[in-house]
Amino acid sequence: MKKGRILIVDDESSLLESLEMFLAEKGYVVECAINGAEGIYKSKVFNPEMVILDVRLPDMNGIDMIEKIKAKKRNIIIITAFHDMETTIKAIKSGAFEYIPKPIDVEELERAIAKAFKSPCSDMDSVDEKPEYSIFDFEQKKIVGKSSIMKEVFKAIGILSENRVTVLIEGETGTGKELIARAIHYHSPYKNEPFRVINCSAIVGTLLESELFGHEKGSFTGAVCTKRGKLELAGEGTIFLDEVGEIPLELQPKLLRFLQEKEFERIGGDRQIQSKARVIAATNRDLWAMVQKGLLREDLFYRLNVTTIKVPALRERKSDIPLIADYLLKKIAYELRGSPKKIENQAISRMMDYDWPGNVRELENILTHAFVNTRGNVIPGDLIIPLLGKKSHYRQHNIKAEFKDEMTLQEIERGYILKVLESTRWHLGKTCEILGISRPTLRQKIKEYRMTEEKKI
Repeated sequence: MKKGRILIVDDESSLLESLEMFLAEKGYVVECAINGAEGIYKSKVFNPEMVILDVRLPDMNGIDMIEKIKAKKRNIIIITAFHDMETTIKAIKSGAFEYIPKPIDVEELERAIAKAFKSPCSDMDSVDEKPEYSIFDFEQKKIVGKSSIMKEVFKAIGILSENRVTVLIEGETGTGKELIARAIHYHSPYKNEPFRVINCSAIVGTLLESELFGHEKGSFTGAVCTKRGKLELAGEGTIFLDEVGEIPLELQPKLLRFLQEKEFERIGGDRQIQSKARVIAATNRDLWAMVQKGLLREDLFYRLNVTTIKVPALRERKSDIPLIADYLLKKIAYELRGSPKKIENQAISRMMDYDWPGNVRELENILTHAFVNTRGNVIPGDLIIPLLGKKSHYRQHNIKAEFKDEMTLQEIERGYILKVLESTRWHLGKTCEILGISRPTLRQKIKEYRMTEEKKI
């Protein structure tokens, strides 16, 4: 029994032959086309239920071809050797069901085909034509990756850029959460609206409330004039709440009301202000664990967690390291007005073995250091290798706190924080970096545990 009709459009005759044989053995009725024109013709005559389409064709762009072969009950799977973020997003936004990079994993392709045939096909003819929006210029702010885990992130960006739901981006520090938020915004129909950023860990108390919602003149000491908050200034654009887990409990009900009703009041005001701004939040903390500890409202958690993008740590996509390093070196050369440089193979190998606790941000810092200290066009391994693990070595071996069996958890935490503070000579920024917490949290701990710096004579 035949499973369905599939049209394959690709300019590689050997690939066409292989895929046709493979899918025919699986029970599908298969037709092939070597270019776009033939593909359009066969899509009308053969009337396939599914089209497997290459992005780069000799006579046209495969993504443009999607517009010409849209039909009811027809899913499209994109295949290409050029699997970058922008191509993935374009493919998803154009109506592709799935996006598979070359060289093709036939098992992955078979799973995608089976899933597509089971999925209700979108009625493509009933969709209104949408204007073609230009892609955000990521020349100096690019998300780089070819790994399968990043392909899923790119697909999520493409899907979420087409709607206005609240998005929570989860990931470790330095993984590029803000870049993903910007990608969603600048690939959306609202890309010309403002993109406003608030770092919730860098602003405390009334100041954070004022930054978000604004205030009326005289509402508190220092409020010498009326100020509009970021939610007003964002218009129909995006408000990005970085480190959203750091929002104080007393401010959480007001944020929750905005997420529910899309309205708020300025501090000291009594007028309800409407806002159509979209909220994208990011965190490097386990928000559900914070709910269990009473640090985050459960209802706010559900409002923030409508849909989630989990950003992989660099150690989870090590195959992307050479590609990211090459991109970062070009970016560094551009910023420093220097000549492009390459990295010695020995250093690349060691970089692939390293776990990168600081993720892409740590990688960029190390490459910048190596770049400015290299006179030639090749960065030697002895400039990079000594820097790998320097931070983690410092954390593991230079900080030693003495703990006793009968000590409480609070006493252990106080002792360790105090040791780190002493090791950094009470440099709050470095202490936060080592402990992996925000500055407001550190200040709260210092106050809670009544810690003071001992001045040595």
